[in-house]
Amino acid sequence: MTATALHARPSSHYEARLGHTSALLRSAAAEHGSGLVQATSLGAEDMVITDMIGRWQLPIAIGTLDTGLLHTETLALLPRIEARYGVRVEAVRPVREAVVRFVARHGKRAMFQSLEQRKACCALRKLEPLSRLLEGKSAWITGLRREQSGARAEVPLTEAEPNGRLKLNPLADWTWGDVWHYLAANDVPYNPLHDQFFPSIGCAPCTRAIAVGEDLRAGRWWWEDDAAKECGLHVNIALSAEGH
Repeated sequence: MTATALHARPSSHYEARLGHTSALLRSAAAEHGSGLVQATSLGAEDMVITDMIGRWQLPIAIGTLDTGLLHTETLALLPRIEARYGVRVEAVRPVREAVVRFVARHGKRAMFQSLEQRKACCALRKLEPLSRLLEGKSAWITGLRREQSGARAEVPLTEAEPNGRLKLNPLADWTWGDVWHYLAANDVPYNPLHDQFFPSIGCAPCTRAIAVGEDLRAGRWWWEDDAAKECGLHVNIALSAEGH
């Protein structure tokens, strides 16, 4: 069974949420212009936003973080997006020399050795590249939803970061069923790993399929305590990114 067949169940508030998301994206595009970027993880939620940008021809740049450890299926979405919508997705990569030094010192499986080393790997492969993606931008868009995890239960639709940059989470109040209903209704391309029970997809070594009844993010850093399951991108990101 495909992920769309399994999950596409719109909530009773779907149409209202769609309207609010449309208004938020259009308003942000008008206000920020070239200062606005979608930072996409290429996951289901982000594909909803990318489709809206492409479908409505909004002048919003799109960028992603190619960590060097992404699944082949994830990277294969990039040419599909560009062919489907006629937009360029900027792939920002970690500094090669820094990756080589880190792997030489800690090994390729450093993320499994300790929480400190895993977070250092995330900082190297995600936080530093994100700081470059956001450099000079006045606002950015994420696919965060309150339903994704307890740590994200209070995600606002918009939030001002300490550095003055605006962070937009236009799907904050969407359900998982809303996301998949939109993808199905608009025939949006998505990562085929979702059909293999990967609801949340990150770097290949740090992502696994989940079992029935598990939390949507249970497959991310599954060997760690639930309270630690963030890479840092959405934990005080303004301060973290500025430090790299």
